[in-house]
Amino acid sequence: MAHSEWQPIIVQALATMDQDYLQGLAESDQWLPGWSQLFAAFSQPLNRVRYVLLGESPYPRKQSANGYAFWDAAVGDLWSESGLSKTVNRATSLRNLLKMLMYARNDLQDDFSQTAIAQLDKTNYVRTLAELFQALLGHGFLLLNASLVYEPKRVVYHAKHWRPFMASIFQHLHQADPNINLILLGNIAQQIAPTDLFPCFLAEHPYVISFVRNPDVVAFFQPFNLLAKHK
Repeated sequence: MAHSEWQPIIVQALATMDQDYLQGLAESDQWLPGWSQLFAAFSQPLNRVRYVLLGESPYPRKQSANGYAFWDAAVGDLWSESGLSKTVNRATSLRNLLKMLMYARNDLQDDFSQTAIAQLDKTNYVRTLAELFQALLGHGFLLLNASLVYEPKRVVYHAKHWRPFMASIFQHLHQADPNINLILLGNIAQQIAPTDLFPCFLAEHPYVISFVRNPDVVAFFQPFNLLAKHK
């Protein structure tokens, strides 16, 4: 699924890794998101990358992990008659992200309740999470996890083995365009990112409620108007 621009870069990056580790992945089906989606994030052409939104590792559920950072493939509709859909309302980070985007549009001000959201005219909003993330991709976001593999009780193990790969990827990104912005939400992303190579935007993780009204976050995301339905 990787774009052709990325394929030789990925081959070089894989060559920096422990080959016994990669062989172990090839012989196992106990990890997510699986080979077919392992490099899905690299479907974004290299020459279109303007931002890297850096996550930690894939979602721990098969129906959710799709190879893109922050994109929960199990979430379909964003809205319901009562406001946010049930799947969104159960996902704290996504719930706060959507509230921030509505706040950035001045659609919400002080009342962020389900009732307030239900009363909004969402005719011109995107309807699904897939539409929202396609909008991010359209604005040049590379949705990259620092570790491409999730396996129960082995998160740290896998993260360690993907470090050389990520170092190689970031070096190639820097060579392609040193002005790419790293979007680092939360302490983990800020600790693992090569902040010396790129301009960085730092903020709390969307799980934290202050994310919703953080003026820096709002100012960064506002110009993208990610909730607007694509025409």
